[in-house]
Amino acid sequence: MQPDYVITSSNVYTSELGCDEARPLAIAVRDGVVAAVAPRDQTEELAHGAPIEDWGDAFVCPGFHDAHQHVFHAALFPSALATEYAGTSEADCVAHLVEWAATRPDDGSWLVTHGWREALWNPPIVPTRASLDEAFPDRPVAMYSGDAHTLWTNTAGLRALGITDETEPPSGGSFDRDEQGHLTGVIREAAGMVYVARVLSSFTTEQLCGIYRDYFASLRGMGITSVCDMALSLIPGADGINPQVYEALEASGDLAVRAELQARYSGARLRAPGFKQFFDGVSSQHTAWCTEEYENARFAGDVGRPTVAPERMRELVLAAAARGHSVRIHTIGDAAVHTAIDIFDEAYRRYGAPAQGRNTMEHIEDIQPADVARLRAAHVVASVQPPHVTIDLAQPARDLGEWRARRMWPFAGMLDAGVELALGTDAPVVPPASMDVLYTAVTRQTPRGHEPEGGWYPEHRMTRSQALRAYSLGGAVAVGRDRELGSLEPGKLADLAVWDTNLLTCEDDELQGARCLATHLGA
Repeated sequence: MQPDYVITSSNVYTSELGCDEARPLAIAVRDGVVAAVAPRDQTEELAHGAPIEDWGDAFVCPGFHDAHQHVFHAALFPSALATEYAGTSEADCVAHLVEWAATRPDDGSWLVTHGWREALWNPPIVPTRASLDEAFPDRPVAMYSGDAHTLWTNTAGLRALGITDETEPPSGGSFDRDEQGHLTGVIREAAGMVYVARVLSSFTTEQLCGIYRDYFASLRGMGITSVCDMALSLIPGADGINPQVYEALEASGDLAVRAELQARYSGARLRAPGFKQFFDGVSSQHTAWCTEEYENARFAGDVGRPTVAPERMRELVLAAAARGHSVRIHTIGDAAVHTAIDIFDEAYRRYGAPAQGRNTMEHIEDIQPADVARLRAAHVVASVQPPHVTIDLAQPARDLGEWRARRMWPFAGMLDAGVELALGTDAPVVPPASMDVLYTAVTRQTPRGHEPEGGWYPEHRMTRSQALRAYSLGGAVAVGRDRELGSLEPGKLADLAVWDTNLLTCEDDELQGARCLATHLGA
């Protein structure tokens, strides 16, 4: 039967298990599905007169699957509706906001930013509302941190949100206070998420459709054909999935990538394979749940805490497992990781594999060495973000101690133990740049500056083929779609990207300069 078209190149990496090299192949596509794969010298025979896309020596591989994004925020902050800025200090961030505010209507609406990290500032001190009040005495400001766990606002912002010194923070969150017990304007964890929801709820569906459409087009330009939207909540305006936006884009034919959500959908481009939970916070804020005290403990017994009581988390996961649903849990500290493995192991022993998706643990930054093999035994996918390794090279040792830092993000050890890895970015925590994902996975060096020389604990590096497979097939495994996505094999959807650089054999420093020449999305 004649295919719709054939793609051929001398460098095709299929990502299928057991094949770690690019080969000269021809791929026949019919109705958006790979109909056949044959040696390149059989291209004409395979085509039967169908159009042939001959890419010469270009590198062809499966489209990438970003297994962890917060799409609303990732699309919002690069847009004209908000601004992205990390800054070098509290004063620098405020100065940037003053400059950006001049480009926005002076109508008293919220000014929204994302990206600050006080640990990277000089001096590295937690900001307060005082600096914002001086620049914006009347206009509310919402400055979301780079790790998306903390909100920094001014007095006008607190007033607009209805927060006073007497207000109790939502469960799982907290308000920073000064020595006199007054609010400083810094709102943490679940409280920050709740109040950001109120800030962002004013955007219209039309505005959101515009920024999502632009964002998905930019992802396609980076060879990304699938994303998992790991939104934190369904509170309108928060880091939620905004289902009305996806539905509108799908209806208009503008959904340019496949999206895995946290709601009930079953279309070819829009699916929801399970649920998400949070078990702890982040180590930079001492909210990640650890078994031993932080190296720079702020008080006796400073080990972070679970955001959901372990017994309650067990109840939620087992209830989902009993109904065939998968669960993805945010786990960063080693205590959260260890306990989540216990829960998933019990779920698998009692109910077997989920009917849809795979049980997945998100981030897994610090893990006890003995727990690595337990991930595989519990049939858990490790959803990890290589660029996180290099956000702040000094932070792990500063907060957790060198003894824990040296065991963190053990990608190579996980793969050696047979653990399924799915790669992503956690955008907008880091940019969704696909080549940064590959570069940091295989070098353990910063995307900008390429530090440290030789890599940060280079024994944990992945090989090129391991990284490419985890960034394509690994994401498909995490959402239970590895029989239809993630590799270029007959019967699978023809999601693929064409690159001007051989991503398997080029020099490390050439990876980030690779250019995506074309992206195909199957049916």
